[in-house]
Amino acid sequence: MKIAVDDLSGPEIERFLDAHLRQLRSVSPPESVHALDLDALRRPEVTFWSVREGDALVGCGAIKRLDAGHAELKSMRTDAARKRSGIASRLLGHIIAEAGRMGFTRLSLETGSEEFFLPARRLYLKFGFDYCEPFADYRPDPNSVFMTRALAHTQEES
Repeated sequence: MKIAVDDLSGPEIERFLDAHLRQLRSVSPPESVHALDLDALRRPEVTFWSVREGDALVGCGAIKRLDAGHAELKSMRTDAARKRSGIASRLLGHIIAEAGRMGFTRLSLETGSEEFFLPARRLYLKFGFDYCEPFADYRPDPNSVFMTRALAHTQEES
């Protein structure tokens, strides 16, 4: 399994993210879907990773810089055929470590409150996220759950 920064230029990642948005829109009301589209994910404040096994795209995730010390986890997705195979755990661990190396001291996220999102919430709890109040520009929403965790700032050794 290879996790690498992705420039979002390939048609495969575009289709993968389109499927992600369509799925989220099918389980949440439109006003409660906070996923970023392809153009928003290409903004300079976003770092996006894809996960590949051989030639197959099997997952993705991103962080969006909110301020100098705070980032938001975005676009976590595992290929439906690969759910519960450890991809999300490996990717989330990678993103948490990278966010610390980037100097962030806090990582937060918004996810759905519906049953569909229960596996995601369990994963985030397993990785040390705790429930919190809305952050950044979010407002209270019965369809949203907000979570956050502190990060250890680490520097890459030279």
